[in-house]
Amino acid sequence: MNIQESIRKIADRYASELATKMSSREEQMESDDKSHYLIYQVLGVSNKEGKLIDVYQNKGRFLYKYAGAFLEEATFLCFKEAYPEAKKTRVENKIGHRPKQFEIDCLVKRDAIEIKWRDATTDGDHITKEHTRIRAIKQQRYKPIRIMFYYPNRDQAIRIQETLKTIYAGIGGEYYAGDDAWNYVYKRTGIDLKKILTNIAHARRKQ
Repeated sequence: MNIQESIRKIADRYASELATKMSSREEQMESDDKSHYLIYQVLGVSNKEGKLIDVYQNKGRFLYKYAGAFLEEATFLCFKEAYPEAKKTRVENKIGHRPKQFEIDCLVKRDAIEIKWRDATTDGDHITKEHTRIRAIKQQRYKPIRIMFYYPNRDQAIRIQETLKTIYAGIGGEYYAGDDAWNYVYKRTGIDLKKILTNIAHARRKQ
C-alpha cells in the first residue's frame, strides 16, 4: 500500500467514526432537557434555531477533535514513510510541576516535531505552558519544531501565535505555520500531503 492509499484509508476511518459520533450525539440530544430554550427566546432566538445551534455546537466539538487527530496521524505517517525510525515519545518535565511529562508528536533523530492542525487558543496561560514544554524538550537536547497547518483568525489568538514563534526562535527551535507548514512536510519527507488531502476532498465532493 503506497502513502496515498494509506492516508486515504486513515481518512475513511476518521470520517466513519466522526459520522457515527455525530449521529449518536444528535439522537441523545433529542431526549435532553430543553428548558434553557426560555433564555434563548428571551434573547430573540427561536426554539428551532436554538436546537440547531445546540446540535452544531456539539457536532463542532467532535469535528475539531477528529480534524486534529486525523491530520496529526496523516502527518506522522509521512515522516514515518521517510524516516522509519520516527516515533512518538515523551520527555520529563524537569522545569515545572505540571504536567509531569510532555508528549512529542514526532521525533526524527534530534528533531522534536509538534503537529497542530490549528491552534486558536486565546488563553495567555497557553504561552507559559508551551514555553515550559519547549524548554523541557531543549533540556533533553532535542530541537523543538512546531508545524501548524492553519493559522487562527482572531486577533488575540494570532498574537499568541506570534509570541510562540518568537519563543521558538529564541530557544533555537523552528516554527512553521500555514503554507510554510505544508512546505516543511514536503521538503522533509518528499510527500505532498496537501495535494493528497486535496485529492481526497475532491473525491468526497463527487460522491
